[in-house]
Amino acid sequence: MITTIIFDIGNVLALFSWKEHFASFGYDEKTLEKLAKATVESPHWAEYDLGILSDEEILNLFIKNDPSVRKELKESLQNIGTMLTRCDYAIPWIEELKQNGYKVLFLSNFSEKALHEGADAMDFVPHMDGGIFSYRVNLIKPDPAIYQLLLSQYGLSPEECVFMDDTLRNVEAAAALGIHAIHFKNKEQAQNELALLTNMQASC
Repeated sequence: MITTIIFDIGNVLALFSWKEHFASFGYDEKTLEKLAKATVESPHWAEYDLGILSDEEILNLFIKNDPSVRKELKESLQNIGTMLTRCDYAIPWIEELKQNGYKVLFLSNFSEKALHEGADAMDFVPHMDGGIFSYRVNLIKPDPAIYQLLLSQYGLSPEECVFMDDTLRNVEAAAALGIHAIHFKNKEQAQNELALLTNMQASC
């Protein structure tokens, strides 16, 4: 029986957009492309997500990827909290799930810097029953170890959990462990898939 809903946070409960953040500085398309390749598309992005490097260290790695956007990187990484936008449906959805008897957890790759600077957009976290931020455990999705850690920490079995994430590789990693997984595209689609899962279990 499904007892627990596990949410990713970025682009599920809070909108998170590097492209919109960079664009807010008025950079041209060529610069935006360079910034994306130096950061989110770089091999160092996982190190950023893990939060195991200082702000200066990760900035220097991004600059190393493309020194021609040194100034723009320094400017745009000063306050990444502007990348986060609150989803109005987050708290009502969490409360609805809890009222229906579910435990509601999170499993997020947010870095400490993103969490701190985007705190205002993440006011739904205290409404949840717990979870794991990757930087606190030096693990990152889709590493199976972080899913297993969450299950162990809350005394859960894979088959009683539903995991929702907007990133397909993270969803596939959860499914490989026997966790019911939903590739999140929007709230309505995720709600429909959750209803199908619970109805199928009820009919068995």
